[in-house]
Amino acid sequence: MAQEDFKRKLTAILSTDAVDYSRLMGENEAATVRTLKSYREVLRTLIRQHSGLVLDSPGDNLLAEFASVVDAVQCAVAIQKEIKTHNDELPENRRMKFRIGINLGDVIEEKGQIYGDGVNVAARIEGLADSEGICISRTVYDQVKNKLELGYEYLGEHTVKNIADPVRVYRVLLDPEAAGKVIGEKKAAGKKWRKVAIAAAALLILVAAGFTVWNVYLQRTKRVEAASIDKMAYPLPDKPSIAVMPFVNLSSDPGQEYLADSISENLISSISQLPQVFVIGRGSTFSYKGKAVKAKQVSEELGVQYVVEGSVQKSENRIRITAQIIDAVKGYHVWGSRYDRAYKDIFALQDDIILNILKAVQLEVPKVFSAGMGRETNNLEAYLKFLQGNDHYRVFSENFEQREFKLARSLFEEAIALDQEYAKAYVMLGYNYVHEVLLGWSKSPEQSFKKALKLANKSLTLNPNHAGGHSLLSFICVYTGQYDQAIAESKRALEIDPYAAVLDIAGRVFMYSGMFEDAIAEYERLLRLDPYAPGYIYDNYSTACFLFGKYDRAIPFLEEAVKRLPDSWYILGSLGMAYSLSGRKEEAQNIIEKYCKKKIPYQFTLEILDLWLKTLPFKNPFDKDRLRALCLEAGIVCDISQSESN
Repeated sequence: MAQEDFKRKLTAILSTDAVDYSRLMGENEAATVRTLKSYREVLRTLIRQHSGLVLDSPGDNLLAEFASVVDAVQCAVAIQKEIKTHNDELPENRRMKFRIGINLGDVIEEKGQIYGDGVNVAARIEGLADSEGICISRTVYDQVKNKLELGYEYLGEHTVKNIADPVRVYRVLLDPEAAGKVIGEKKAAGKKWRKVAIAAAALLILVAAGFTVWNVYLQRTKRVEAASIDKMAYPLPDKPSIAVMPFVNLSSDPGQEYLADSISENLISSISQLPQVFVIGRGSTFSYKGKAVKAKQVSEELGVQYVVEGSVQKSENRIRITAQIIDAVKGYHVWGSRYDRAYKDIFALQDDIILNILKAVQLEVPKVFSAGMGRETNNLEAYLKFLQGNDHYRVFSENFEQREFKLARSLFEEAIALDQEYAKAYVMLGYNYVHEVLLGWSKSPEQSFKKALKLANKSLTLNPNHAGGHSLLSFICVYTGQYDQAIAESKRALEIDPYAAVLDIAGRVFMYSGMFEDAIAEYERLLRLDPYAPGYIYDNYSTACFLFGKYDRAIPFLEEAVKRLPDSWYILGSLGMAYSLSGRKEEAQNIIEKYCKKKIPYQFTLEILDLWLKTLPFKNPFDKDRLRALCLEAGIVCDISQSESN
């Protein structure tokens, strides 16, 4: 065997870099270079004083090694204190702050340099540290926890780039009052509990005692008010069930709201790809946006066991995200962590949160699963354009403003220009062209449908298993009279990923194709997945029920929806019609009176009824005639002259 020209050793690695270095350079290159040069000398001096060796210092980074873990941590503390002293003499916007990561690991030494996972972990941990902060790995913590007058905060396990196993990370607490404290570590009192377990061995089996003590500890430290299964609006699914709440935007800029929303949406879309978990749709969880609600309330109203909460704070080129998951049924926090990273690392950060959530609900993650599949791009600029486009499109869908519609189209086009393999962007742009036709805004409906079809096919060329692409193609086909293909495409989308939008399109396609029972089944799946869905979902669902002759089937859903959305003309009209066709005439009259008093254009006159029916692509013209007759029979067609006199 050939002699290796390198050797292995166990060493403590310190990695540090300057925070906001790019901003500082952009504002004043000369001053930044001078400050960096001065501060780098401070770092080198302190490293030498603590028996360390500087190995590399490219750009604003610096890598050093120490034979002693204690020396490495003491050096890091000295660095932060000394740099702070120097920064106090500078204006706030010119201060250069550093973050530090320390790991103890096995490395390869060759020609004065070190390589390997030990070095990589130090660099990744550094990325988790706050500005002016220090983060250390578990291997470092185990060596220094009883040897230094410092405190520590356990930040949980982190899946870091290019490292196979999760890394346990601790934040060093520099405040003198924190000395000797360990925050957030569930096993910080391990020795104490082991003694309790041993003392209880005379009465209980050791394992059972240990479990009981641990459970009591967990309940006391992480306890929240538990939800009642008996009070739940829906039965708990027979698999882990999760509601991801809208993350709170803590940034000073309200314009960053779309970013906070997107974090929640990406968690929903990514986790829902797994059939082993039940995830509530965006429409329902976002109905709580801006409201102070407890996990107990969310759990009982949506019928789920776990509730995910969090916040997002973006500042220049940094982003801080907190996330936690609560077992609302048992009444305690299962997992939580805080992340502080460079904005460019937002993808890895989101993936880390997703995988931690899946582990927290004890779900075995398939090897084929990729947390990043929910976003479908690794191009940050393209992703941000898409998020902004989606935000404008959602505003458009609520009030049909052409300005929002056009802004969304422009942003989807920009996202595609930045990443021409971004399948999801092609899908949303395709829907934009379809809705252009349905709303009567297209100068050439035929050309708009052709563009939408081209975009749908492009998305499926990029990803043949894209549920959204198949769903868009299905929608186009039903409006262009290709019913068999529309049904086949919707069924394919349902097989791949039956999320709320896919279920909605499938419900419409089946209804227009005369498959009313299938349409009802898909809408009822949707309304369990997204109990607080938009009003038009209830309108489509009840229409399928009416055409199938099940007039009273939709009533319980519509009554609950009216409680939440008393001003929704969609839901009022549908409920009034359901009451009337079911023979509940007095209740129908009360609802229909409210409905017909809605201001124009929401009054459903005979003229508007016929215009509406003309837009519906029923395969069998008889179904359209029957729906017209049912509307007239139910009495929901308003008399304008009568309503105006009111």
